[in-house]
Amino acid sequence: MINYNSVRAVLFDLDGVLVDTAIYHFQAWRRLASELGYSFSVVDNEQLKGVSRVESLELILNWAGLEKSETEKADLLTKKNQWYLELIEQLNPEHLLAGSLDLLKKLQEKGIKIALGSASKNALGILEKTGIIAYFDALIDGNVVQLSKPNPEVFLKGAEVLGIEPAYCLVLEDAQAGIDAARAAGMQVIGVGQAEHLNGADLVVADLGTLVDKF
Repeated sequence: MINYNSVRAVLFDLDGVLVDTAIYHFQAWRRLASELGYSFSVVDNEQLKGVSRVESLELILNWAGLEKSETEKADLLTKKNQWYLELIEQLNPEHLLAGSLDLLKKLQEKGIKIALGSASKNALGILEKTGIIAYFDALIDGNVVQLSKPNPEVFLKGAEVLGIEPAYCLVLEDAQAGIDAARAAGMQVIGVGQAEHLNGADLVVADLGTLVDKF
C-alpha cells in the first residue's frame, strides 16, 4: 500500500517508464548478438532491463559461451551504443509513454521533487529530445554511478542530491532489478508493467496515467 501523503520525492527510471526506448535497446543488442553468432530473444532482453551496458554485454557473452578481451569488449560496447544512438535520433515528445507528462506536471505543481534514477548513459539526450528535461531536479544516470541495479546506489544518490530521506521517496520502475534496488534503498516502489515481472513492488500499474490523481 502506497502512502502518497508521505511522498516528498519521486525517482523515475527512464526506459520503459517515461520513454518508449526499450525497443531500441533490444534492436541494438540483438544486432550485436547476431554478429557474435547468438540468437538474442525477447526473454533474454527482459533480463537486461535495469542492468548496466557493461553487465548486459557480460550476460550476452556468457549466454553465447564466448570470452573477449577487455579491448574487444570496449569495442563491442561502443558499437552497440552507436547503433542505439542512431535509433533514438528519431525520438520526440510523441515517444513519451502514456501518463508520463501528466504525472510530471502534477508532481511539479505539488512541489514534489523529481529525479531520474537510470542506468542509461544517454539519459540527458533522451530527456532533451522528448522535451521533459525541465521537470527534473536531479539526474542520476550511468555516468555518475559505479554500481548498477539491483544495487541501490542510483536511488540513494538521487535522494541525497534532492536532500530527501529515502523513506519519503517513491520509485517508479519497470524492471525487477529496479524494484529490488528501490527496496534495498528503503523506498516505496511502484512497478510499471506486468505484475509477474515485478515481484516485491508495493503496487503495479499499467501506465503512469493511473497515478496522476493520487497526488
